[in-house]
Amino acid sequence: MQKIYEIIKRPVISEKSTALAELGNRYVFEVAPASTKPEIRDAIEQLFSVKVSSIRTMMMQGKNKRMGRNAFKRSNWKKAIVTLAAGSRIDLFQAKQ
Repeated sequence: MQKIYEIIKRPVISEKSTALAELGNRYVFEVAPASTKPEIRDAIEQLFSVKVSSIRTMMMQGKNKRMGRNAFKRSNWKKAIVTLAAGSRIDLFQAKQ
């Protein structure tokens, strides 16, 4: 089994992911491409001390980019949308007011 920080790379913070966190109690993470749903579930539960109810994963295709005459392609990456059980939340995503 991989270590927690090898599985969970970073949270994805965007307008859409923030709306998912506020309305649906869903959080978005970039995860290792070789990680499985049970590994992701265990890593999230250990890292944030929450109860995970479901996980959806998808491979995001890297975009083609240009810088001047040079063209290159960004790497593919795996995204996990984690739905938490009722009553659980991750404070990392909450805006302080």
